[in-house]
Amino acid sequence: MIKKAIYFPGLMTVLLLSCNPRAGSSLSASGQPNILFIAVDDLRPETNAYGNCHMVTPHMDALASQGRLFLNHYANVPTCGPSRFTLLTGKYPQTKAQLSNAVFERLTAGRQRQALPESMVEAFRRNGYTTIGIGKISHAADGKVYGYNQPVSDKMELPNSWDSFLFDAGKWQTGWNAFFGYADGSNRQSKNGDVKPYESAPVEDNGYVDGLTADLAVKQIEALKSSPSPFFLAVGFFKPHLPWNAPQKYWDLYKEDELPVSPAADLPAFVNNTGWHNSDEFNQYKKGEERPSLKNPVSAQYARKLRHAYYASVSYVDAQIGKVLDALKESGLDKNTIVVLWGDHGWHLGDQRVWGKHTLSEYALRSALIIRAPGMKKSGTATSVVVQSVDIYPTLLELAGVKQPYPLDGKSFLPLLKEPQSNTEGRAYGYFNNGITLRTNRYRITKYFRKQQPVIELYDYTNDPLETKNIAKENPELVRRLLALLEAGNTGLYKQQKI
Repeated sequence: MIKKAIYFPGLMTVLLLSCNPRAGSSLSASGQPNILFIAVDDLRPETNAYGNCHMVTPHMDALASQGRLFLNHYANVPTCGPSRFTLLTGKYPQTKAQLSNAVFERLTAGRQRQALPESMVEAFRRNGYTTIGIGKISHAADGKVYGYNQPVSDKMELPNSWDSFLFDAGKWQTGWNAFFGYADGSNRQSKNGDVKPYESAPVEDNGYVDGLTADLAVKQIEALKSSPSPFFLAVGFFKPHLPWNAPQKYWDLYKEDELPVSPAADLPAFVNNTGWHNSDEFNQYKKGEERPSLKNPVSAQYARKLRHAYYASVSYVDAQIGKVLDALKESGLDKNTIVVLWGDHGWHLGDQRVWGKHTLSEYALRSALIIRAPGMKKSGTATSVVVQSVDIYPTLLELAGVKQPYPLDGKSFLPLLKEPQSNTEGRAYGYFNNGITLRTNRYRITKYFRKQQPVIELYDYTNDPLETKNIAKENPELVRRLLALLEAGNTGLYKQQKI
């Protein structure tokens, strides 16, 4: 049983020292392991296992108790498509195009097979794995290139990665309609945004599309029982991405008036506001009761309503994850399957006056990551070492005994799966908003390439876990040392500019 952690949005203090090691002599099972990769959109580390006692997330918590909970995992880009591109390529962004949600459409869609694999998934496919995708794995809701209001195309974002790619759009008919879907079969774009950013409806799990995705995954697991080759099954769930729509029963798990508001509701001291934004993605939902901005934050009452909606969406997707994990166990495939649960980035829930992602803040970059591997020792014990999304590719290759197809920016964190260290120095780089950020185990330093001052931000999460004060000006020597480390992450994106 996993013990609770103390939750701070900027730092996790580890109290997860009690565990029940599973049987098994090593992480390497006989033969190549299968991989079940579960991607969850906009999932910040906001589960019970991460220390938020309000959350009802029994299935993700159970996975954490059987695997390794990464307390300080960071996406490399705080928006969906580019975050997934860095994950799937194992590379930091090199051009501005790689910071756009159209990155797959521009760089991989429709391309013939190249000398090097287009993605981590194709690397496994080339090494004998059966690869199956369901839902949102790259950027598009169903892996295909077409606009929000266009008919479904047959052009795949990752044309060489999948043996098969599946999606059930149900009553919404297209992937994008389902992604922004409401229980009556409508969607945000068909109503020109004249909708609320949340919905509770008296429907069963299949009343929203993540329930259909879970059903597809369960069927695939049953079919894979007879597969002669190892498999890479990727399942992408939409919630808790906006709109925060979930069956009423998941809303009923929470008492809204007991939910907390953000403990860091204001912008950090000594920063320039251009590093943040006015919650434009959230404000696309025109029937929201209040419209947050940096100048005018929402009321505490509405903040609780929105947190209630986000939490209900997380509990809903937790139940769908539970169905998939239960099917894996019932099939017997769990004994030789690596399970990865990954949130593509974080999300400000009113933190620093923002409702959304798209910042180089701790709140937008830090996300959930749980890995369970066959024969894992000290399961249920968390690690506080900083890791980043680009590290997942090389880690899975090493676990499976597959050779890296090309040099990767990420580094395998297999040692953390063998032994949950706490004194290893980790690094995570982030890119967005004309800036680069570096997170170490204690500090975050950010450099913006802009005219507005200050261009340097520094936070100390030992003394300021909520990221409330930029201390760069008073720590010039520390800034100098950390900027030298930041240079190592200066890709082609900003090479022409001086760190």
